[in-house]
Amino acid sequence: MLYKGTLAFFLACTCYILFSQGELPPKKSYTTDRLASEIVIDGLLDDVAWDQVDWGGDFIGHRPDYNVAPSQQTQFKILYDAKFLYVGIRAWDTEPEKIVKRMSRRDGFDGDFVEINIDSYNDKRTAFSFSASVSGVKGDEYVSNNGDDWDSTWDPIWYLRTSVDDKGWIAEFKIPLSQLRFANKENHTWGIQFTRRIFRDEERSTWQPVDPNAPGWVHLFGELNGIQGIKPQKQLEIQPYVLGSTQSYPKEEGNPFRDDGNEQNLNVGLDAKVGITSDITLDLTVNPDFGQVDADPSRVNLSAFQLFFQERRPFFLEGSNLLSFRTSGGPNNLFYSRRVGGRPHGSSDNVKYMDFPANTRILGAAKVTGKNAKGFSWGVLESVTNKERADVVYEDDSRGKEVVEPFTNFLVARVQQDIDGGKTVIGAMATNVKRFDNRGNELEYLHDNATSAGIDIDHNFKDRKYGIEVRAMFSKVEGTQGAIYRTQRASERYFQRPDNIHKEVDSTRTSLVGTAGTVAFGKRSGNWRWTIGSNFKSPELVLNDAGFLRQTDDVNNWVWTQYRVNKVTNVFRWQNYNVYAEYNNDFGGAVTNRGINFNMNWEFNNYWGFGQGVWFGGSRVSNADLRGGPSILYPGNINYWYWIGTNSRKKVRVSFNNWFNWGQNDFTKSSGISVNINLRPMDALQISFSPNVDWNRDDLQYITQTEFNGDTRYILGRVEQETYGMSVRANYNITPNLTLEFWGQPFIAAGEFSQFKRTNQPNAESYSNRFHSYTESEVIFDEENSIYEVFESGGSEADYTFDDPNFNIVQFRSNFVMRWEYIPGSTLFLVWANNGSTFSQSRENSFSDLSSQLSGLAGNNTFLIKYTYRFIL
Repeated sequence: MLYKGTLAFFLACTCYILFSQGELPPKKSYTTDRLASEIVIDGLLDDVAWDQVDWGGDFIGHRPDYNVAPSQQTQFKILYDAKFLYVGIRAWDTEPEKIVKRMSRRDGFDGDFVEINIDSYNDKRTAFSFSASVSGVKGDEYVSNNGDDWDSTWDPIWYLRTSVDDKGWIAEFKIPLSQLRFANKENHTWGIQFTRRIFRDEERSTWQPVDPNAPGWVHLFGELNGIQGIKPQKQLEIQPYVLGSTQSYPKEEGNPFRDDGNEQNLNVGLDAKVGITSDITLDLTVNPDFGQVDADPSRVNLSAFQLFFQERRPFFLEGSNLLSFRTSGGPNNLFYSRRVGGRPHGSSDNVKYMDFPANTRILGAAKVTGKNAKGFSWGVLESVTNKERADVVYEDDSRGKEVVEPFTNFLVARVQQDIDGGKTVIGAMATNVKRFDNRGNELEYLHDNATSAGIDIDHNFKDRKYGIEVRAMFSKVEGTQGAIYRTQRASERYFQRPDNIHKEVDSTRTSLVGTAGTVAFGKRSGNWRWTIGSNFKSPELVLNDAGFLRQTDDVNNWVWTQYRVNKVTNVFRWQNYNVYAEYNNDFGGAVTNRGINFNMNWEFNNYWGFGQGVWFGGSRVSNADLRGGPSILYPGNINYWYWIGTNSRKKVRVSFNNWFNWGQNDFTKSSGISVNINLRPMDALQISFSPNVDWNRDDLQYITQTEFNGDTRYILGRVEQETYGMSVRANYNITPNLTLEFWGQPFIAAGEFSQFKRTNQPNAESYSNRFHSYTESEVIFDEENSIYEVFESGGSEADYTFDDPNFNIVQFRSNFVMRWEYIPGSTLFLVWANNGSTFSQSRENSFSDLSSQLSGLAGNNTFLIKYTYRFIL
């Protein structure tokens, strides 16, 4: 009744669309002029040319209070010529000694800064953002979806100088027009916005007033007028690289691939950016190498589903917002760029030793993006990966090569059309993965061809106060009967479940077609916002060739509402209150998730923050946890969390997070603590420590399955798991363009199993009837062979066995990077990467036992130097 009542309440709210929208402030405009004499970019604004134009100013408060006079005033001037846009900003300050001059690497956005956003298409949806900190650190982002997405991986070439005096500080920009996109016409009107941050008061002011509760960002910009006679610049940048590396690792006696303990490599490649026309840009990479990128954080996965890791490679990060099409909440997407160049899929039996490639080599990739004056935007990504072979030594000591990844082509395309100034956006996306030479070998289980596509519509109305979103998708995979048979039985779908009443495995199929869709409607602006929506993913949906998808066979209905106050009160600087409820079922009607969440977050006037929330979950069914077995019914649960954060402007700041989870019938109990300590001993140095500890006890953790007397035994157990980790980062800016960066992560995880049981009636109404707990005489541990023997029938011989599921993992990963951008766009990297780990099943698994192993870990050490030089032609 709780969920039905909540749903009815929010359905009623959708019919009550009678809220008034305040008048928008009038648009400001600034008129620029063509440069008549030379400007030297030195951060002083003392060139005669600046006298050609008037100052723009009259900034207005944005945060914490909107539409009030800011504590300090800001002024700007803009000039242009055939090749560049020049921007000068004077940030007045009556207390210049309090200006915060913190340094960071590019896009750090720390300390006082000023920012200009340029909507050069004047499409009211996209913009190019350029930021300058007092210390001269650059920030640049590509803004899309009317300010919902800010892509900081966009790194254009531009020039900046800053200075501080007794009146405040100055920023002087020189932005090549080749880095902007605009129409080929005589007279231009561009959208433009300036923002200033005063760090000591955490105050932000803007030139064009924008209510923080307003929907969107870009469409509310002021106007830049006076630009005449400029032509879109054809951009041509070529950036070759040379990389040398040496790797050391523990020697393995008898293993011919690791018997000397080291290896060296030399690699070359090329990146390029080509302005094909004023509307179309080609990004190209040949034989890329991403050795300077941080390693993935350590995690333990006891679920049936694959883990999601963030993309870290620059080529795939830049412009990733355009090549995105969400299928539902979380990371589910038609395109997951880490599929390109990931770990090879293959393996080989009857092999003594194997030299297995860590990643599939990307032979080349090309990305074409563009947008025209009529609001039509597009992006196409084409990538080809190598046919990978592993050198092997077979059991008879003969040598050979095994194909572990076929030659593969990835194609992704996305289009969008803005209508009525971006109030309506219609789009489509398609992906295709084509594999070659995967027949007649161990890779026949891979799909020969995988295609997915979708269309989406986002419509705003009543001055963008309300919006509706509709998405529809399909997928089709083709391959051998064995490949499609394996797909039907994969963890995303498990068609073979004995209680699956709406799907079954068809071993003769050579293709599979699935669908998905989303519809959501809500109020997108004001203090009170809400959304109501529904999403489905059919059982046959397959996206994991090019995209990411954890589970199919799901219908999700949800409602969310928030009340926010972005205004300073006697106690708070800002506050928000949220309610979220969802109800999930599979296509057979079984309830797979349901619950309601209440949470609230505050920032106090002393700049400390606090938030808390609680989730009340009802009983639910999992179709995956028994790995193809019947669904299992779990009792409900309650989850509570809170966080506390100190003043983020201080040189020492701390945040603390704590969470607890309790399951009904005491079937599970878990908790966790995470802390972040950030230190700023000087403006150029930042150090952070982020330790975390998690405890988990789960009485129904899946272990394995085995056959006995013609029946399948699904074996569960109590796992008591402890996980300890800490991320350590240190960044030192010698200059804004020369940085030293360190990241390290010690990681310890221990899991000990007991109270073994087998499922009996996993969907029984009574919790105790869902499983049978083995007695001590039924399960005996064979320490010599590290297995458990099960005497279910009571005889003297074991009826079946299962491996010891205990685990102890100790890891340490680190990266040390020197990054020197010696001229804009050209960089030298020096990198040291370390990766050591060990695994055991010892019962001596306390924190002190395992942590003592960190100092003696044997692992891989990689040293590399990477030199890039960007030619601008």
